[in-house]
Amino acid sequence: MPSITLRNCSLDLPIYGTINRSFKGAIMASATGGRIASASKNVTVVQALKGISLEIRAGDRVGLMGHNGAGKTSLLRVLAGIYEPTAGQIRIEGKVSSFINLGLGIDPEATGNENILLCGLMFGLGFDDIQRLTPSIAEFSGLGDFLDIPVRTYSSGMVMRLIFSIVTSVPAEILVMDEWLSVGDAAFVEKAEARVTALVDQASILVLASHNEEMIHELCNVVVRLEHGEIQSVERKDA
Repeated sequence: MPSITLRNCSLDLPIYGTINRSFKGAIMASATGGRIASASKNVTVVQALKGISLEIRAGDRVGLMGHNGAGKTSLLRVLAGIYEPTAGQIRIEGKVSSFINLGLGIDPEATGNENILLCGLMFGLGFDDIQRLTPSIAEFSGLGDFLDIPVRTYSSGMVMRLIFSIVTSVPAEILVMDEWLSVGDAAFVEKAEARVTALVDQASILVLASHNEEMIHELCNVVVRLEHGEIQSVERKDA
């Protein structure tokens, strides 16, 4: 059964090529609540997360809230396996689909069909799975013959159609989302919203970071508030 357990997880991100003993560095450290520290003369360490402990169970819809820089995206990236915690333990049971940095992996010189293959492989799908899914991805995207030409010729709306169609093609046990996934193309937005809603309904666990407090409280039974990389409160609304 899908679940996520974090035990006292911290995440330090080194930034190389910086000079710490500077007025700018002092200002940045002050602005981030002291989360920027000197590791050496040319390395700055940003403490993105500190001592995160959290239990997420099957059926949970978890909303992450906090100001910019609070640690929401860093926590999502740890859950998605993009970052490894520098301290503590994390255990994830279940397949994770991450809707973060959706354009990552798109090759503008490759055709739409070639990008379906490339992105599918990057997401961990097998070649046979990609071949099986390609017709439905193509149909949902509505791009038709454009799938046979390089993506660099697409409009921004067409690129988002392609990316959206690929990343939402496979139901996941655990969905990790940075803001509610939407596509701004007016001709596409209605069925895109319907697909995202269906994916969320089918997922065993949803972890959603958003500034929209109303949406978080509407969708989520667990609300986690972060500040300066630390959990300030966890509100669970189980009956």
